[in-house]
Amino acid sequence: MTTTRRDAVRQALADREGFRSAQDIYADLRADGSKIGLTTVYRALQALSDAGEVDVLRTDDGEAVYRACRSEEHHHHLVCRECGRTVEVAGPAVESWADAIGAEHGFVEITHTVEVFGTCGECVARRS
Repeated sequence: MTTTRRDAVRQALADREGFRSAQDIYADLRADGSKIGLTTVYRALQALSDAGEVDVLRTDDGEAVYRACRSEEHHHHLVCRECGRTVEVAGPAVESWADAIGAEHGFVEITHTVEVFGTCGECVARRS
């Protein structure tokens, strides 16, 4: 894959807030006149994820969604189920727990992904 296509996907993520599906990114790129294919978008997203440039999470229905990573430090996400607002959060207790549970079972080189879903205060206020 050429760097130009990866750059196009990187820019598409930077241009929008929040998490977006590969299909959404693909549709935006095509609407802007790009000839990029959906498979290339998926490959670019995987490469950007491997490089730590994008955050990836699974929605409640199992779909992978992506956004430009805002932090170079290891972090987790608090995600509003209604509007998709996302807050990056540190999780020292999660880090300790993951290491301890791994050690308890004889595992090393522990990695993990944690996303916490809820409803943000603004969405709750809109309901009233």
